[in-house]
Amino acid sequence: MNADAIIIGAGACGLMCAVQAGYLGKKVIVLEKSEKPGAKILISGGGRCNYTNQFASAEQFISANPHFIKSAFTQWTVDDTIGFFETYGITGKEKTLGQLFPDDKNAKDVVEVFTSVCEDFGQEIRCNADVKDIEILPEGFKVSYEKNDKTVVLTAEKLVITTGGLPIPKMGATDFALRFARKHNLKIIETAPALVPLTITGKDEEWFAQLSGNSVFCEVSNDEISFEENILFTHWGLSGPAILQISSFWRRGETINLNLLPHQDIVALLDEERKNNGKTLLSTLLNRIYTKKFTDALGKFLPLSKPVAALTKAEIDLIEQTIHRFKVKPAGDKGYDKAEVMRGGIDTNEISSKTLACKKIPNLFFGGECLDVTGWLGGYNFQWAWASGFVIAQNI
Repeated sequence: MNADAIIIGAGACGLMCAVQAGYLGKKVIVLEKSEKPGAKILISGGGRCNYTNQFASAEQFISANPHFIKSAFTQWTVDDTIGFFETYGITGKEKTLGQLFPDDKNAKDVVEVFTSVCEDFGQEIRCNADVKDIEILPEGFKVSYEKNDKTVVLTAEKLVITTGGLPIPKMGATDFALRFARKHNLKIIETAPALVPLTITGKDEEWFAQLSGNSVFCEVSNDEISFEENILFTHWGLSGPAILQISSFWRRGETINLNLLPHQDIVALLDEERKNNGKTLLSTLLNRIYTKKFTDALGKFLPLSKPVAALTKAEIDLIEQTIHRFKVKPAGDKGYDKAEVMRGGIDTNEISSKTLACKKIPNLFFGGECLDVTGWLGGYNFQWAWASGFVIAQNI
């Protein structure tokens, strides 16, 4: 045996697993298809890395089994994540909504923590290692990979697959874990892009495109859930934090609702303005709330040139509906190229929630994004990666 365990995938989960295994005196070899470890960590948060969220709990995750991650989150908490990084000189600074970023460091420093600790423990990270075959042996696993046109064979008693999901293929994302799972008759929950921009086509396309670059604070909702954050208009549709959040709950053909003024009542504002100065034009009032470009665009739906005092009840109802219940029916999404994570994955019923071991194949473990566990935007998916990496390390 070359090691106690072979870890396939040097992303957030695989790297944490390797470090935690090192703490326990276990020898692992990490195989990474890309040129360097932590590729997705490096681009997260625009290179700043939103590495956890202070409010992370099972409530912010989508899964066919919403209780599955509770055991892992009990074994490795947000405080554990904060303490771990503080040990290596990375202190968190909250941006918004509990999102923690390194205070005076960045994503490169986060990856450096893992690579340097792995080096201290003698854990090997082999990059440009393209795994071609996994053979299940009576005593463990034989993994064959190609590097520099040569085939290398490794054996270990335990095997860990943390190869992530399908998003951002240019960063090395593959369906490796899903293919392996299907080959061995493990159930897969249907996958789809999540935390992804939404596209608008047809008769509304031009209206959205003209607002490209404009950002508005909104409450975005569907029949299931709502989020309050900015939306961003683009030349192909909608993006921004609130849209990325709702995208994980959106299905093709559904309509979403935009409340363009979530903390105020537009009808109350109109009444107040009518009392103070009824000659004020609707456009003037809306320009106090939105950019002129956005107000002008609303002119497609609203009587902007009318004085507030002259608005009819039907017009006030139209204004109320447009501002607080603006309906959007996206045509689709921008796909895995632009998605931050994958929805769906290996069915968690195939995995032990306490150890993350595969129930059907002894000594095989799955962690991170390849499982049917999808977090909200804002550091939640990293918390799952760290927690699942820790749990696996305890059991390999």
